[in-house]
Amino acid sequence: MSLEARIEAALGQPVLRIVPVHGGDLSDVRRADLDDGRSVIAKSGPRVATEGRMLSALRAAATPVPELLHAEDGLIVLQYLEETTPTATDWADLGTALRALHDRPGERYGWPEDYAFGDAPIPNDTADDWPTFWAERRLLAFGDHLPADLRQRIERLAVRLPGHLPHRPPPALLHGDLWAGNVMFTAARPCLIDPACYYGDAEVDLAMLSLFGAPPPEFHAAYGPLAPGHEKRRPLYQLWPALVHLRLFGAGYRSMVSRLLDTLGA
Repeated sequence: MSLEARIEAALGQPVLRIVPVHGGDLSDVRRADLDDGRSVIAKSGPRVATEGRMLSALRAAATPVPELLHAEDGLIVLQYLEETTPTATDWADLGTALRALHDRPGERYGWPEDYAFGDAPIPNDTADDWPTFWAERRLLAFGDHLPADLRQRIERLAVRLPGHLPHRPPPALLHGDLWAGNVMFTAARPCLIDPACYYGDAEVDLAMLSLFGAPPPEFHAAYGPLAPGHEKRRPLYQLWPALVHLRLFGAGYRSMVSRLLDTLGA
């Protein structure tokens, strides 16, 4: 069945046109314009059902995300959002929403399902303590695909994690891939898109959000204070997305990984 036919069957509306949407790195993303005047986003691919369940978990936590209109094997259909230029108030609203999300703790670190960014696996098996999870499920997740010298440095760092990370911070519900491109500011509110959820230290989301940019002071003021030592933990948490970028996009990200390892003394 064609994508057009699947959308029509799911929503009970004829599709007038389907156009590609920028940002389909992990799945095929299209905007479908419907006969009733609405537009929706259709995402297809092998992992979109997992993404749908993550969006539902975020929505259940009162986090602003696109409405999940339909989910089936290989296809999810989402509310279409019109993006606007963010104001200082919008950034403050994002800080408030993210703090509310992180204040909903789980029981253990991890997630019921594994995930992936392209061919970079994201193992989510639970762990009882946080340094073990961050070492085994993140920093060492695909060491065999890294240059030998970087792999050895990361292995040495992983052994030292209990001295650098809290043993059992509250297992916050994380977006998991929170860079600026996965925040959509709309006229109504900021919304989070493209999650890679799991439970972990809330500082992970904040570290990712500051890896490729810097949220304004209004965001941080609304989010609230962080635990002492968060500045020293930030490069540890930024190392994971840097490794993902190195795995997916190649040697252009080697310098970022090396710089973070240098900062960490590894």
